Amino acid sequence: MKFAHCLCVAVMLLANGTANAQSDKSGGRLVVIEKGAQSLAIVDPVAGRLIASVPEGDVTGHEVATSADGRLAYVPIYGDSGVGLPGTNGRNMVAIDVASQKVTGNLDFGHGVRPHLPVWGPDGLLYVTTELDNSVTIVDPKTLKIVGTISTNQPESHMLAISHDGRRGYTANVGPGTVSVLDLKARKTIAVIPISQKIQRISISSDDRMVFTADQTKPQLAVIDTATNKVKTWIPLPGLGYGSAPTPDGEWLLIAIPGRAKVAVIDLSTMKVARTIDVPSAPQAVLIRPDAKVAYASCDQSNQIAEIDLPAWKVSRLISTGKSPDGMAWAGGK
Repeated sequence: MKFAHCLCVAVMLLANGTANAQSDKSGGRLVVIEKGAQSLAIVDPVAGRLIASVPEGDVTGHEVATSADGRLAYVPIYGDSGVGLPGTNGRNMVAIDVASQKVTGNLDFGHGVRPHLPVWGPDGLLYVTTELDNSVTIVDPKTLKIVGTISTNQPESHMLAISHDGRRGYTANVGPGTVSVLDLKARKTIAVIPISQKIQRISISSDDRMVFTADQTKPQLAVIDTATNKVKTWIPLPGLGYGSAPTPDGEWLLIAIPGRAKVAVIDLSTMKVARTIDVPSAPQAVLIRPDAKVAYASCDQSNQIAEIDLPAWKVSRLISTGKSPDGMAWAGGK
C-alpha cells in the first residue's frame, strides 16, 4: 500500500510538473487591462488563470502593447473617463516588467493628453494616440523619450492601426466620425476620410488593402480602400460593432458586438457575417493569438476573457480577470 501511495504521489507530481513545463515552454502570457481596477492582469494562457494584477497607479489605462520579447508591457494612463467625456486627463505611460510584475519605467507627456493606444511600428518605435493634442506621439521604448509627433488634424483620435509595411497610420477619430490617414515617414496627415457621425475602434487587413472601423450610429462596419482612401463598402452587423481583429491568413475578421454579447465573424471574401459566437456580456476588444489557433475577447461586464477556438468557432473556456477587462496584448511565445 505504501508503494502504491508513493507511486500515486509521484505520478501526480510528474503531471503537475509537466503542466508547468508546458506553461513555461509556451513562453507566452496574455496581458489584459483591468480598467475598473487600475491594473494590468497577467494571465497564464495554458492554465487559463490569472497570475497577477499589477497596479498601474491612481488612474487607469485602457490599452496595452508588449515588446517583441514579451518582457515589457507599455500602458498609457488615460484617465477616469471615456472619449469625449469629462474627467481626468492622463499624462503618462508606464512600462511594466511582465516577469517581475512591477512598474519599471514611466514617460511623462508633459501635460494632460489622455494617451490611449500604443502601437508598434516596424521601425521599433511606439506610436501612441494622444487624444487631447489631436495627435499621435512617437516614443522610443528603450529610453522612454518622445522622439516625434504627428498631427491628425482631428479631435478625439482614439485608436490607431499601422500598415505592416510601416508607411501609413490610420486613426479612428471618435466624435468627428472620421479616419485620419498618416504618412508615418513624413509625419503628417495626408487625408481625412468622413465615415459617420461617430465611430469606434479600427483595424487593418493582413495585406494592408483594407481598414475597418465600426459605425456607432448604425449596425454596420465601414471598409476603407487604402489605395483610394475612400469607403469601399459597408458590412451589415448584428449590432453596433466595437473592437475587431483579422486572422493572419486574411480570410476572416472578428468583431465584438457588445450589445448582443457576441463576436461576429466576417468572411472577407464575401464581405458578409458568416457566423456569430456567443460570449459573456459587453465584449470590447478582440486579440488573435500569434499561432492563429485562438482568439480572445475581453468581456467588460462579466470580468472575463472568452477564449475562442478558431478552427471550431466556439468558446473553449472563460478566464476570470479583474474588474472591466479591456485592451489586450500577447507577451512573447507562440
